[in-house]
Amino acid sequence: MQAFQDYYPENLAHCYGCGRNNAQGHQIKTFWDGDETVTHFQPRPEHTAIPGFVYGGLLASLIDCHGTGTAAAAMYRAENRAMDTLPAFRFVTGSLQVSYLKPTPLGPVLEIRGRVKEIKGRKVVVEATVYCAGVATAQGEVIALQMPDTFVAK
Repeated sequence: MQAFQDYYPENLAHCYGCGRNNAQGHQIKTFWDGDETVTHFQPRPEHTAIPGFVYGGLLASLIDCHGTGTAAAAMYRAENRAMDTLPAFRFVTGSLQVSYLKPTPLGPVLEIRGRVKEIKGRKVVVEATVYCAGVATAQGEVIALQMPDTFVAK
């Protein structure tokens, strides 16, 4: 099974969080799990906030990229299209809100689960929760906007 991000066109696969063409990035992989989406991510030692805990900015970036990937997949699903059909759906972040529920221990693999709240025109609203060892440690909402053609370098 291919991840949502595996379908991104070459010229749109450079994002630090989700781009497969960014060797230094997170390269997250997101999949459908029923009506939810799921990403797993293993934090590394350099993702430390204070010893033993994950940096909050990493959690925000995971929610962000999980949300925009979910938005793209949701738009394909809403239009009953395969993810490798053109024109490609790509989304950028219009708004990101993150709430930190409790400290996230460094060590376990993180699970990010998303749910589409709304699709309206070129906007998709996604809720995402980060889990560490089954415990919710951060929640967020991403307002994802369909990427305008002017963002793509020619």
